[in-house]
Amino acid sequence: MRIHVLFKGFIALVLCVIAGISNAVTRPYLPDTLGNERQKNAVEFDFIPDHNYDHVADRLSCMEGEIPLTFNTKVYSFINYFAVRNREYTHGILSRTEIYFPVIEEYLQKYGLPDELKYLAIVESGFNPRAVSRAGAGGLWQFMPYTGRSYGLHQDFYIDERFDPHKSTDAACKYIKMMYNMFGDWELALAAYNSGPGNVRKAIRRSGYKKGYWEIYRYLPRETRSYVPQFVAIQYVMRYAHEYNFIIKDKIYPMEYDTLMVDEFINLKLLANELNICYEDLEMLNPAIKRFALPDAIKKYPVNIPIDKIAFIRKNREEILINSALTGKNELQALARNTPGSTYGRERIVHRVRSGDVLGTIAQRYHVRISNIRKWNHIRGNLILIGQRLNIWVLPGRHTNYTAGHVATTKKIKPDAPASGKITIGKIYYVQPGDTLWDISRKYEGLSIEKIKKLNNLTSSRITPGQTLIIGE
Repeated sequence: MRIHVLFKGFIALVLCVIAGISNAVTRPYLPDTLGNERQKNAVEFDFIPDHNYDHVADRLSCMEGEIPLTFNTKVYSFINYFAVRNREYTHGILSRTEIYFPVIEEYLQKYGLPDELKYLAIVESGFNPRAVSRAGAGGLWQFMPYTGRSYGLHQDFYIDERFDPHKSTDAACKYIKMMYNMFGDWELALAAYNSGPGNVRKAIRRSGYKKGYWEIYRYLPRETRSYVPQFVAIQYVMRYAHEYNFIIKDKIYPMEYDTLMVDEFINLKLLANELNICYEDLEMLNPAIKRFALPDAIKKYPVNIPIDKIAFIRKNREEILINSALTGKNELQALARNTPGSTYGRERIVHRVRSGDVLGTIAQRYHVRISNIRKWNHIRGNLILIGQRLNIWVLPGRHTNYTAGHVATTKKIKPDAPASGKITIGKIYYVQPGDTLWDISRKYEGLSIEKIKKLNNLTSSRITPGQTLIIGE
């Protein structure tokens, strides 16, 4: 009898263990001290309904838009990644949609682009405006430095407009529209945005001049092969998030703000103290400001401030600005001087590459680092070409000691003679090596990039050394 009772107890214990294992599969272990309500929410959040391939295919076919939503095993795999394997990442994206979707939708409408392109920013950066890739691409739309500059996104030691959601989205819309006009196909336009139009054209040639994304798929770079499938997958998961039991209780909303125009050095950490707000909030409102401060040379730069602090600033502006500039200037200048690739406190000259020149000898001649020459001229390896012009930033006064003929800089480039019968009347500017429209607009009060374009009938932000620009009447 005793043995029988013990056996029944053993069976009950085994059943309890099996039940415990079964529960562990469906929900994480939570201590009793967390309370039943939290356990209920965790089970609700963590339970993932099963959606098979055919079910997903049927749902996706019901999603209408201008951009094709091709469904296959590759797309299905990414759907499982976003909806099942990396729910934490997707939850974070869903919590930030109220911040970034309204901004992106505004510019898509401005340029007449499909609304679903707003999901592309998720594929690019996961809604992180300060994201930087290993290759150096940055911001919501992951612009490379050169491409960003060519679309008017200013970048220097203090400011990087690739991180500004408004300005980078405006630039991204222009770039995407250009890619679509180039290929006439949305999937190819997305592939070109990711890898560049040259790689897409190369894939088209290698495929025997086929024109569809999935027809040239295997000839595209590896990253681009996953780019369009991710774009389709993230659209689907965002559309049917509730079906995958995503419950967003910590949704983040944008802060209302107004601007404070700054014309001098200001330490944003001290400014946050003066306004009695968290520096992180000020940092979030101003993602394009790379450091904790703005320099003396800044001219009318708008610093975004929580709207409830604007009245206080207007009443105490002078005192706030003085107190916000007490410390940090020397620290920032030291950082600027010692940061690799920095041009702070240096003068630019242009070296014309001659036969026998290599980066090592050029660096030695000007007392600079090879790595800095690469950064200044966007060179990845060591290849330079005879006749190539290299921007070199040297300490003040040193350029006068170098052999004439190597240095092709300090003189202003004279413009070519105007075309026959064409006379330009008004103030003009001769474009110098390294100039951008943003740089030129900052040199003259009341001059903007759009005004320069309008005065000169420019359709893009590309300018070349020696070009003549009208800058005023």
